[in-house]
Formats: sequence, structure tokens, C-alpha cells
Amino acid sequence: MCQLMGMNANVPTDVMFSFTGLARRADEHKDGFGIAFFEGRGLRHFVDHHSARVSPLAELVKHYPIRSDNVIAHIRKATQGVVSLENTHPFQRELWGRYWAFAHNGDLKGFAPRLHAAFRPVGQTDSERAFCWLMQELAKSHADVPSIAELSHTLAELMPQLNRHGTFNMLLSNGQALWAHGSTKLHYLLRRHPFGRVQLQDEDLQVDLASQTTAQDRVAVVATEPLTRDEAWVAFQPGELKVFVGGEPVPAGA
Repeated sequence: MCQLMGMNANVPTDVMFSFTGLARRADEHKDGFGIAFFEGRGLRHFVDHHSARVSPLAELVKHYPIRSDNVIAHIRKATQGVVSLENTHPFQRELWGRYWAFAHNGDLKGFAPRLHAAFRPVGQTDSERAFCWLMQELAKSHADVPSIAELSHTLAELMPQLNRHGTFNMLLSNGQALWAHGSTKLHYLLRRHPFGRVQLQDEDLQVDLASQTTAQDRVAVVATEPLTRDEAWVAFQPGELKVFVGGEPVPAGA
């Protein structure tokens, strides 16, 4: 299957270090990569159907300090759909005048919802189909832009319907919050003052976070597997939905 990485922060923050750790795992997950950076109401969206280990675009992301408060990244190991650009995560759509980005790790069997013209997949993956269905159901449930709490409540009601079809670990953002759902395997980490040195799990690379942050900074990182050593990564419970705003978790589905 695939691997996910997400970041939510209270100030624009780069993910060069975390993305380098994720890209290191692309020897196995070699069927494409993508990353989406929210900047205000805008979205920088990079995808490549080549492995993050060899893609020049991935090298750009590793060394270009794009600062964002919500990021979603994905490295693909294809289970449904051919290896192609249209099947590469994260996917994006517009709803209520905002961009939405989505990435999925898992495999959904027999999931064939009826989708209307506003939300239809371009590629052949179960992941994009699930994203289109989520957007469709959110649009049906709310006439206008709902609050984060209202969105979280609706998403919490929708997740079990996807879980019934298989593995559904996902990241979703509209630039205001980061929603993360783990059905089998997902972890999160909260970074705040005092910051220290951290080392990647899969590569001999360290960074001194204290030299790059202030005492007010808060950052939440979500990943399929912990990306660093000696940090307090927390595993999601099966079927758990978490919402991150300003670098901290807030109640979901309340």
C-alpha cells in the first residue's frame, strides 16, 4: 500500500526534513508521489508518477523551503489503477470556493457509489473515487461553508461507511484544518517549545528545530509510520478521526 504524511501548524512551516524522511521510503512505494501545500486560499500542488527517490520534482521539494500551515504528501504503491499522473495522490477538488486536497492509504473493495457530475474521478483509483464521494456527501450535508466543528461531525459520520469496504487511512484538508483518519495504521506527533534536535528514522539526517522555531510555534505531523527517532509518536486507534488546527488536535465529531 501507500504511505502518508501530513503537517498542520500555527505558523507557515516548511516540511523539507519530514518529506526527505518520507521520500526515503519510496524504494518500496515507487509508483508516484505528490505533495500539496496550502497558502491562504491558494494551493501549490506537485505530483509525479515517478518514484520520489528519482524524481527531480521530489528533489526540488526536499530543498525548496515552501512554508505552509497545512501540507499533505503521499508516496504510492499501486493497488488499483495504473501507474500514471491521473492516479497520483494527493487529489484536489473545489468546494464552497476553497481547494480541498486528499490522500489515501489502503484498498477499498466493492466501493462503487453513484457520483454526480460535480464530483467524478479522472483516474481509476478507489482513492479518488472515495474522495469524490466524500466531497459529494459534504456538499449534500451543508448548503454553505460550515464550521470546522460541523465538517468534523459530518466526516465522523461518513468514515464508517468507507471502513466497511476495507482499509481507509486518509488525510484531508481545505487549508483551514487537517483531518486524519486511521483505520489500520497512522501515527501523529506534536512539536512545541522547547524544541530540540531530531533525527530521521530511515536516514542519518538530523535537524536542530530550536534554531528554526520560536517559543510560540506549534506543529503537528501525521505519518503512516513514525518518521523520526526518539520523539513521542502516538498511534491512532482503529477507526479514529482526528482534527488538527493551529498545530494541535481539536475534538472531532463533537
